Order: sequence, then C-alpha cells, then structure tokens
Amino acid sequence: QVQLVESGGGLVQAGGSLRLSCAASGGTFSRNAMGWFRQTPGKEREFVAAINWRGDNTEYADSVKGRFTISRDNAKNAVDLQMNKLKPEDTAVYYCAADSRIFRLSPKRPDDYGYWGQGTQVTVSS
Repeated sequence: QVQLVESGGGLVQAGGSLRLSCAASGGTFSRNAMGWFRQTPGKEREFVAAINWRGDNTEYADSVKGRFTISRDNAKNAVDLQMNKLKPEDTAVYYCAADSRIFRLSPKRPDDYGYWGQGTQVTVSS
C-alpha cells in the first residue's frame, strides 16, 4: 500500500513560484509512474503533470507547459512539482498520485492512479 503526503502549498502572488513535494512510503514507488492533479470546487480533478517510473518521460497539461516541471528522486521516494510564472487560474488543491500499475509511461487519467495524497492548497493572488 503506497502512502503519499504532499507539502509545499501556500499563497503566492501572480508571477511567483512554488515547489510542491510528495513523499511516498510503502509499495513500489520506484516502479510506479507518478502524477500531479488539481481540483477546484465544483470541478472535476484535472491532470497537471506525470512522470514515468524511470523519470525519463514526462507529460504536461497544455495549460502548464513551459511553466511547471515534474521530477522524481527514486532514492528518496519523492516526486516534486516546480511551478513558475504562476497565474490566478492555477489556484486549486493539488494532489499527488501513484499509478496503480507498474512500469507504465506517464498516465493522464485520474482512473489510472490508485493512490492519492490528501492534497495541498495553492492560492495565487492577482
């Protein structure tokens, strides 16, 4: 059973940066693709970024390409999301997720992920 804990959320002005971290325990972290999703009230959970198990394949939502970077450190069981040039529309609760299967590329669908963190709030003020 994989357990995920996010950290690094907070309040930042538009144009600023934040770095989210996700610490994993249990399970087979180094063999699972990892993803970041976000959600605002009344909306479905939205794909943000994903990285495959080896860390050499990444996928991004069009809305964050060129601004966000996902990375992982399998030795530390951690995955990060560096967010630059933040916009008010990036405001959401951000969730870290682990692929329910091993050795896959970088899934974009929430249904591909079987393990979720509790979420961390990111608020971008204009």
